[in-house]
Amino acid sequence: MDKDEIIQLIKEVIRQEFDQMVSDDRFVFRRKVEFENDINIDFGRRIGTKIGTASDQLVSFFGQTPVDQPETIADPAGGATVDQPARDGVESIIARLKELGLIK
Repeated sequence: MDKDEIIQLIKEVIRQEFDQMVSDDRFVFRRKVEFENDINIDFGRRIGTKIGTASDQLVSFFGQTPVDQPETIADPAGGATVDQPARDGVESIIARLKELGLIK
């Protein structure tokens, strides 16, 4: 093989590998994706971006075991002492976790 044939062969291999990774509307990775330090991921501001598109998809952070979307936490009730500001705070936290999709 001469130099030009080798270059064409390399280009074809790269094209085939890239075609396997890219489909019509998405990138499909079959290996771990790793970012160097000081690399950020920017998202659009108009519509938004989802991480996980169904509640049964498994996600984790910081090396924990991936889990699906947990059920909600019950609002505080009962007890001998009723601290309404504390209960309101807990209810606000639960509402925010639901809003973010971290719990159902």
